[in-house]
Amino acid sequence: MRNEDYGYGSGSGSVLLSFLLGGVVGAVLAFLFAPRQGSETRTKIKDYVDDIRGRSTGYIEQTKDKMSSVIEKGKSTYEEKKSLVGSAIGAGKEAYEKEKEKLSKEHNA
Repeated sequence: MRNEDYGYGSGSGSVLLSFLLGGVVGAVLAFLFAPRQGSETRTKIKDYVDDIRGRSTGYIEQTKDKMSSVIEKGKSTYEEKKSLVGSAIGAGKEAYEKEKEKLSKEHNA
């Protein structure tokens, strides 16, 4: 079975989350096992967390911008297709009425 069958996505959001989570776990392990004093390790962890927070904020903003763009494009496409379907329905009704009128005239003649 594929990952999608189990609800696991392979989209860019899943990849990004996996990458960030792996980076955090690796960094925490590296800090914990590095031969440093406690205060130095805490300072490094704080700096790293601040860096991750800044990056994640940037990724979140990029994702919001992309999603807004995709949503707007979807709305535009929907309206365009809705208009085309409406035109096709109108043309179909018009053709039906013309054909109905034509058959009615032939039948009455």
